[in-house]
Amino acid sequence: MSKLKDLIRGTHVHERILTFKTYPLEHDRVIVEGWLRDERFVSGFHWDGRSREPDVIHRMCVRLLVGGWPLSILDAEAEMPDVPHELCPTTLKSIKKIINVDIISGYNKEIKKRLQGVNGCAHLMHLVLAMGPAALHGYWTQRSRKRADKPRSLDEIQGMSLLIDSCRLWKEDGPIIMEIRKSLKKLAKVNST
Repeated sequence: MSKLKDLIRGTHVHERILTFKTYPLEHDRVIVEGWLRDERFVSGFHWDGRSREPDVIHRMCVRLLVGGWPLSILDAEAEMPDVPHELCPTTLKSIKKIINVDIISGYNKEIKKRLQGVNGCAHLMHLVLAMGPAALHGYWTQRSRKRADKPRSLDEIQGMSLLIDSCRLWKEDGPIIMEIRKSLKKLAKVNST
């Protein structure tokens, strides 16, 4: 049976790249910077028949100041260095609507409620949706730079509630949670002796 990758011939016509970087701040906060870049690699035509050359279509950035627990968006800003229409930047102020959104279960639903459709920009929304998990990973990476007290239970592991049932491997009764529970029991025995 043929795999989809075997069907690919020639070079690609379009590429979307999302990149995320997290920068540490004081007081258990970080800034997460996300970039979206769309590039067209072939010539084509606009809806009205005008020719369209290969070019960067979108290049835009969102920066989130996040902190606290549960992790929350404390401030947000956006910029659009490259966009296909001169009116696109009129949507930049919509990014302020996501301030005070917690990055917890229901994050995507809340972001869509605030930015979807005529409430904002589809590309900014796409970027912010992907930034939720990136913000958590960046925040945890920054926090892990300091050794924490060893937990006695799953409840004492910050962010565990976000991981449980987040994918097949992190099922409540799945292999990773079982391994953590086993390790917690070993730690409890060592601490009780």
